[in-house]
Parts: sequence; structure tokens; C-alpha cells
Amino acid sequence: MSIRIEIELTSSSPDGTWTWRAAGAREPRGVLDGSILPPGASVGDKFRVETEKDLDGIHVLAVVPPKEKPKRTGLLELLPTEEKFEPVVQHRAPGGRRPRRDRAEGEARRERRERRGERPERRGPRAGGDEPRRTRPHFTPPPEVPQRPKPKRLRPGKQHRNAVLASTPEEQRPIAELALQGMAAVRQRLREENRRLREEGKPEMPESAVLKLAEEMLPRLRVADWLDRAEAAKRQLEHLDLRDLRSVVAAADDPLVARDESTRELAAELKAALATKQEEELALWLSDVEAALDVGRVVRALRLSAVPPKAGVPFPPALAARLAEATNAALQPSDAPDRWIAVLEAAAFSPVRSMVAPTAPAEQRTDELLATVKRLGPLLPNVAALFGVEVPPDAPIPKPLRPTGRRDAPKKQAARKEQTAPPGAKAATPKPDTPKAEEPKAQEPEAGDAPAESSAPDAAVSADDASSAETAGDAEQPSSTEAAAEAAPVEQAAAASDEPAGDDTQPIPAPEDTSAHVEG
Repeated sequence: MSIRIEIELTSSSPDGTWTWRAAGAREPRGVLDGSILPPGASVGDKFRVETEKDLDGIHVLAVVPPKEKPKRTGLLELLPTEEKFEPVVQHRAPGGRRPRRDRAEGEARRERRERRGERPERRGPRAGGDEPRRTRPHFTPPPEVPQRPKPKRLRPGKQHRNAVLASTPEEQRPIAELALQGMAAVRQRLREENRRLREEGKPEMPESAVLKLAEEMLPRLRVADWLDRAEAAKRQLEHLDLRDLRSVVAAADDPLVARDESTRELAAELKAALATKQEEELALWLSDVEAALDVGRVVRALRLSAVPPKAGVPFPPALAARLAEATNAALQPSDAPDRWIAVLEAAAFSPVRSMVAPTAPAEQRTDELLATVKRLGPLLPNVAALFGVEVPPDAPIPKPLRPTGRRDAPKKQAARKEQTAPPGAKAATPKPDTPKAEEPKAQEPEAGDAPAESSAPDAAVSADDASSAETAGDAEQPSSTEAAAEAAPVEQAAAASDEPAGDDTQPIPAPEDTSAHVEG
């Protein structure tokens, strides 16, 4: 099979042969017969030729003629004419608004319609009875609460880390970079490299020597990595997320870091800053709960109370009594089932769940409401007893719900993968029913809360209380239908049907009971 390449003539011989090389190459590659070249060929000319390759080398078969530039065709010929050209002129009719109908004429028409009985009177009693015309329920949403800016995550530099790597011999830098990930990463890579060398028949690396070298470099690397994070936390302290600051302070207790003298002063400074920032976040947390209660956003206040800035912090008894009273008042028998579901989902994971005791059950009992009461029975025993639901002693602790997205999302995602996948590739079948335990937890935006106005301080996670801070779930911004559900009972029933709770939600993992407790 012939292959076309571009060659350059390098020299000619008396026997009529020419030496050539590939265009752009440095040395000649082969010899070709001069009879196939066009007349006037000289050294340095470039041609596109057809070649064949065999055991003896590359043979030039023929010269490909250059492509000629196509001539321009398909033009329209303009023929002269003796007729006079007359352009088309458009005249628009004068427009304007229609003249207003005379008031007397309109009243006369209305009187004629009333005499014929074509249309009943618009206002007042109905034509068939004395019952007055019903009006649509109207409500005013609760006032908005200013939204608190979201804290920023830590973005450390690499100044100290790069300095340590620069002082390390070049042949030891790969081991140092692996040591930053931990000794387990060094052992894993060492086993893989020795397995590869064993398959290639080459000598293996001494495992004990490499591990000893990594252990010797590990203290300096740990200190450099912590200094990069600590200095970045100090610079970003005003807007830094409390979780990142707490993780830096917890890493300062690492024996490899605490043993170094250069870290002690900075660690003490960050510990003092952490204590101050925790007090500020605690005050902001309580003020957000009070602000939500002041404007009547009960579901919002319940969700904020479930996410304290520090796990295990006591909830003030006075605020707890006020929150429990507002929660019981929000559960009226005439309210819609969606309103009950929204309030119960928020109250089950709040510190006042044991104080939630409505006066009477809901008049409208749907399957979703009864399923919610049965699921939240271990956390809301008073509500379960009110609905006549028996809670087994060994019933599992429920978990917060999170939104699952649109139902047709898996189909659209699969179709998008099929379009972008290469030919012959088999598209993976989506599994929407399988929840991922590693995903962050978030409570479902129910129909009973108000629109997003303020954000609670993010739950801080540290080495000693990470499991406790994640239990209450993230205080997610409420949906747009929450303003209607926080209004009067008639208005709640009209607005709660916009977003039914419990249809598209599924439980996610959460610890049993680590929300903030009420002190006293």
C-alpha cells in the first residue's frame, strides 16, 4: 500500500538518480529515479510523492502533481436592458389608537345586557341564592431576615513545603512528596514499584531503607505543611470557616508538629483566636434563632437550632421554651398535612423535640403524614402518641431527609452519556435508588419554612467532635414556598400544596442523637 509523503531533493548523480530526504529532515533518506521528476527539477525542490516501504527501505514510485486552484465559475451574467427601472414604493395607512367609546354608549349596552339576562351582577350575592361570593385567601409573607455572608474555606500556600522539598536531594523528592500523604501511601507505592521491577527482571528497591528514609523526612514535612495552613488561617481569620480553623488547631496537637519550637507560638495564637471565634459564632447562632422567631419563621428557627457552632453546646432554657411554644402553636389541627410534615421534620432534630406536644392531631390525615409520624416516632414520642402510633422500644433513630432532585434526571443523564460516549462504548445504567453514604448531609427544604434570608453558622467539625457536629444536618436554605407556609392557617393550606413533602426524599446516614441539649 502506497503512502504519500513530502520529500526534498538533496543531490543528483550522473546516472540520472537523485538523493532525497523527508521535508525538514537533516540527512538524506534514499535514492529515486530522475525520470519520474518533472523537467527543470533542481536541488532543494520539494515534491509530494507516493512511496512504498519494504525490507530494503522506502521506494519512491511517482510524483503527485500539485493541485491546481479551481477557476471561479457559477457567476451570473448581468444583461443590459432598455426598460426603465421603477422601484417599488410602500405606503402605510395612517394608524393610531381606536377612539374611546362614549361613556353613555357603554352604559346603554350594559343596561341592554342586564334586561336580556345575559350576565349576572358581578358584585354582591350570587344569582341563584343569598350566599355572598367567596374571595381568594390572601396572606402577607413574614418579613425577611438579613442573610449572613457565608464563611470562606481555607486556601493554604506552599511556601514552607516547597522550601523543604528544595532542600531535599533530587533523587529523594518523590519519596518526600509521598510522605506528605502518609506512610501508607509510601508503602503502597513501594509495593507497586517492586512488583513492576520483579516482572521486568530488575533488582528491587530495599523496602526497609526507603521506609526509614521516609520516616526521617516526615517530621520536617509535617511541620512545613502545618505552617503553610496555619499562616493562611491567620491571614484569613476574619472570614475563615470555623471548621477549617478548628482543624488547623487540632493538627497542632500532632506530636510531630508540637515537638517543633517554631510552631508553638503560632499554635497558641490560633487557639486563642479559635476560642474567641467560637464565642462570636455562638452569639450569632442564638441571634439568628431569635430573629427567625421574631418574624414568625418557626421551621427556620428549628433548623437553625439543630446546627450549633460547637457540638454539645447547651441551648438556653428561655429560648428553648419560646421555641417549643412557637412549634406547638404552628401545629394546628386545621393546618394542611404538608405543613405538619414540614414542622415535624424540623422539630425532630432540634434540641426542643422532647417539648413538642400539639394540642390535637391534624384533621386531614394523609399517608405521607402518617408515614412521617411513624418514622419520627422515636424522636417525637408525644406526637406519635397523639396520632395513636405505637413506637417499638428497639425502633431505629430516624435520619434527616435530603432532596433527591428531579425524577427524570437519571434518564436525561443516561441520554447525555450515550451522546458523548465513543462508538462501541456501553453507557452505564444509572442507579437513582442507591444513596451514597459519603455525600454531605442536607435536610429537605420543606414547604413549611420561609424563603432563605439568613444562614446559620456552619457546623464546625474537628478531630474530637466531628461526629457530633454533623448529626443535626446542614442548615440548608429554605425553599421559596416557605413564606406561604409560615403565614396564617388559611394561607398555610393554600401555599403548602405547592411543594409536597415526603414524595421525593430519602433518608441519609446520621448519628443517633447528638444535637444541642437544653441546659437546666
